[in-house]
Amino acid sequence: MRIPPGDNLPRAVCAACGAIHYENPRMVVGCVPEWEGRILLCQRAIQPRLGYWTTPAGFMENGETLQGAAARESLEEALAQVQIGSLLSITHVLHARQVHINFRGRLLDGKFGVGTESLQVGLYRESEIPWDQIAFPSIEFALRSYFQDLHNGTESVHFNDINRPLRY
Repeated sequence: MRIPPGDNLPRAVCAACGAIHYENPRMVVGCVPEWEGRILLCQRAIQPRLGYWTTPAGFMENGETLQGAAARESLEEALAQVQIGSLLSITHVLHARQVHINFRGRLLDGKFGVGTESLQVGLYRESEIPWDQIAFPSIEFALRSYFQDLHNGTESVHFNDINRPLRY
């Protein structure tokens, strides 16, 4: 690790050839899918946070757009075809070196199922959401932002910073 010429941060630099190996934040992308006033939630079948609830989201792949990643995650986790809408929230998860990006979404036909990363999937009204069992602070933030906008009749982009690891 050293600070390369012209840079201001320590980087992994190859001692043999001088190539700089950058470590940049990873992007987690998802959406808050809605159908007839209810939100699609997935109960996680994988760690971290096995058994907790989330909206469809996951790591963005190379060669995809943000919207494409959000739609793919909905299909993988909930077997749901979604139309990706406007940007909803951006959460900087500093301790995990991640940026979580959530969009508004709409189920295209109301159909969904249990994907390989989910134990169960369902549609929930705001009052039915298991708030104390939401997997990640960024998902709770996105959901609360979604409902805040719904009640206010607006569509804002919400920003949040998290710099504390979850306790498992």
